[in-house]
Amino acid sequence: MVDYTSEKLNPQDTARAYDYLIIGGGMVADTAARGIRERDLFGSIGILSADSDEPYTRPALTKKLWTDSTFTQDQVALNTTKELKGVTLKLNTTVTAIERENHRVQLKDGTSIRYKKLLLATGGEPTKIDGPDDEHVIVFREWSDYRRLRNFSGNNQHVIVVGGGYIGAELAAGLIQNNTKVTLIYPDKVLGSSQFPAELAKEYEDSFREAGVNLLNNKRAESYTKEDGKLSLQLDDGSTVQGDTIVIGLGVTPRVLLAEQSGLKVDDGVYVDEQLRTTDPDIWAAGDIAFYPDKILGRTRIEHVDHARKSGKAAGKAMAESGEAYTYTPYFYSVVFSISWKAIGTLDPSLNTIIDAVDGGKVVYYLEDDLPVGILTWNVEPDLDSVRAILSDPPTNPQSLKGMIRSKEK
Repeated sequence: MVDYTSEKLNPQDTARAYDYLIIGGGMVADTAARGIRERDLFGSIGILSADSDEPYTRPALTKKLWTDSTFTQDQVALNTTKELKGVTLKLNTTVTAIERENHRVQLKDGTSIRYKKLLLATGGEPTKIDGPDDEHVIVFREWSDYRRLRNFSGNNQHVIVVGGGYIGAELAAGLIQNNTKVTLIYPDKVLGSSQFPAELAKEYEDSFREAGVNLLNNKRAESYTKEDGKLSLQLDDGSTVQGDTIVIGLGVTPRVLLAEQSGLKVDDGVYVDEQLRTTDPDIWAAGDIAFYPDKILGRTRIEHVDHARKSGKAAGKAMAESGEAYTYTPYFYSVVFSISWKAIGTLDPSLNTIIDAVDGGKVVYYLEDDLPVGILTWNVEPDLDSVRAILSDPPTNPQSLKGMIRSKEK
């Protein structure tokens, strides 16, 4: 039996208490629940989500749903509560405070829920720009944002995409392939130049230009207005761009306020140990917000889906007393047009780089003190464990890196 506190629970309180409580309803929550169930078949699991949809596969919102006709919206949901017994999901639910001493969280509606063990999986808050609320301005993050954008695309409607990172670039590529006029605004001189060496950044940017995307480089969006049914976006150089819809894909800020206010240690994110446990022995953190000790990369925080899946699973198992450390080093990836890339570690083109032509693609090694700190594979399908092995135990001569990574099928 779960001993929540010595305080006596009345029947109403008991119905609002869980062995495992998860704040956040994304992919971390789904895999954490599955990790718990691998270790504990019967403990009650509660998931509190601010989203309006059950947990779903987020990458599809900017990738497959736009480019793969065989992948449809009925494949997006992760079916957490359908596939796992004893999981209660509460949507449209906002947690306002964590009372660590009482093992209780307070909700925006004035009620509270008690827990034995708690997982913070609050993800990131998307960056916005100034302007009035309008259904045609979409700060892209959730499944509902995809549905709205899908309704506002096609028929040669003009969508202005703000941001050249993962979300912005993938959406611009997806929209242009779905009969939509697209303008992409980004601060880099060349799209992708903040991550890729010059020759690859040029190839990357050219793929968008050749597809028909209108590219506005070296510019930042400052605010927007709406007049006569048209949205007008003001840029930092004083110019404006008009369109039917604005999509904002400017990245996220980790949602760590709950952790901070409850007195947990917060650095770049929520500080956790090798089992993703915070400075409170009954609270864990995973996904975008976790500042964790990676065995290859050192202490870091990662905002990519591979980390969300793996850290969620590891945290769930640890909550159920597996005793296992999170030893996985995640990769990140993107697909636009004919370019598919994957990477592990630091992608900083200001570092020295070695570019190796491999099997029709390229492998880029980013070097610091002649040692690789990041590896990018470009139209190459590597064995990612071999990438991790090189970063973990690199050769002393950087020139010997060439040829070490090949496509798996070769």
